[in-house]
Amino acid sequence: MSYAIQYVRSVVFIVQMYMALAVIAVGLLPVAVLGGRRAALWVCRLYCHWVVFTARWLIGLRSEVRGTPPTDDVLIGAKHQSFLDIILIFRAVPRGRFIMKKELVWTPFVGWYAYLIGCIPVDRGKKSRAIKTMLSAAASERMRGGQLIIFSQGTRVAPGVKAPYKIGSGALYRELGQDCVPVATNVGVFWPRRSMFRKPGLAVVEFLPRIPAGLEVPAFMARLEADVETASDRLMAEAGFGVGARQ
Repeated sequence: MSYAIQYVRSVVFIVQMYMALAVIAVGLLPVAVLGGRRAALWVCRLYCHWVVFTARWLIGLRSEVRGTPPTDDVLIGAKHQSFLDIILIFRAVPRGRFIMKKELVWTPFVGWYAYLIGCIPVDRGKKSRAIKTMLSAAASERMRGGQLIIFSQGTRVAPGVKAPYKIGSGALYRELGQDCVPVATNVGVFWPRRSMFRKPGLAVVEFLPRIPAGLEVPAFMARLEADVETASDRLMAEAGFGVGARQ
């Protein structure tokens, strides 16, 4: 398939993806509001199914979830490369909610449902205050249960780029006293951060063996980074991306 044809298909996919977001978010908002968190989760998962289906149909991008997605109350420490890993991780767990940047609260559609499913917004520009706010919100929300998802590097990181793991994951791990399930991915190989071009192939998120509660924070952070980076490198290499030379 030529680059030009795939590019056009990519643009069509992106346009319909955001149109579907508006239609589903607005059309099912009464269901989400009146039905509570469970209904809001269902609406969000419906949209995730649509994105996965249309990605395969329009751009030839298949997806696969490996490992065992958790169903109990845990912290999920995930690699973040593109919008697609958000979709795949959320779709795989029953009661997911995210630590998210504060700006998204004001984003139409996304902000509405983030509030309804119990996401925790943080101001990334104020690090110490952001951690305190995050811990306070996590503690007050603990009884809601579910899978609290944090992107451990704090932002999207392109394949091959090395970025530090933020202490927020360790602070949450200590505060919640829960196991942490690391998640690796290769989705950025197919879904670049700053391009409309989408490549065909097999995008994978992999739920790795859980890290038990109770470790000291430095030991936890070292294990989380090693597990996620090693597995992500393996998945990216499987997808044909050379990870030998990091930027």
